[in-house]
Amino acid sequence: MNNNPIGVFDSGIGGLSVLKQFVRFLPFESYIYLGDTARVPYGNRSPEIVKLYARQSTEFLLEKNVKLIVIACNTVSAVALDEVRKIAGDIPVIDMISPAASAALRATVNKRIGVIGTRATVASRAYEKQILEFSNVDNSPEVFTKACPLLVPFVEEGMAQHPAVKLVTEEYLQELIEKDIDTLVMGCTHYPLLVPMIREIMPNISLIDTGEHASVTALRLLAERGDLVDERNSFMEKPKVQFYITDLPALFYENAAAFLGFEIDKPNIIQLDK
Repeated sequence: MNNNPIGVFDSGIGGLSVLKQFVRFLPFESYIYLGDTARVPYGNRSPEIVKLYARQSTEFLLEKNVKLIVIACNTVSAVALDEVRKIAGDIPVIDMISPAASAALRATVNKRIGVIGTRATVASRAYEKQILEFSNVDNSPEVFTKACPLLVPFVEEGMAQHPAVKLVTEEYLQELIEKDIDTLVMGCTHYPLLVPMIREIMPNISLIDTGEHASVTALRLLAERGDLVDERNSFMEKPKVQFYITDLPALFYENAAAFLGFEIDKPNIIQLDK
């Protein structure tokens, strides 16, 4: 048993969709959430800058004595996973890509998988490489990717269901529709808020939520290590989460509630680039 918190970090508030899944599957755990809201988005940054930001976030969480680090950001998972693992040392690290890639392989029937994400995630080809690495060499799927850089700003502005966003999303997804994919990996933690819209555009698709599959992976890992909290001694009226952010955006509380499904306490404002 290990009562230390689980550390979750993201470039902004998108990682709250991952935290929501962790609270769903591991409700008795305590959490520290770090959102680098002053420097979001990471998706258009250079790999060197993403690695720097990832190091700073990881070091912050390690100072909080976390028992597990969750990279709740596909861009960091794609570009800086090795960097985070090197700094974390013996503390296990859960990324967004490996669990989702495995889930996509299980879900696809016609072996045609689509991946949407930020420019950095798509340019890294991390999903393609991971899916092909996990797949049977004699029956490898085709993987089609599409960068969707406008979707994160729309979600951050609380416009996830705006008609203009639907037009942009349709434009992005049209290329994947023409590829006849049957499975779509939402390779950005902001995208779960767009699920109703994506299902309207692609009603027969299997959608892969990276946070959902990462949380199941974490549950299995902590159980194997004997690091889950003792549920018999745990009772909480609401999830136990400490929030840390690097800036307080105008719509932070509204967006946080939309991602999590519950209102959050006042976050701590910190600096990572000291």
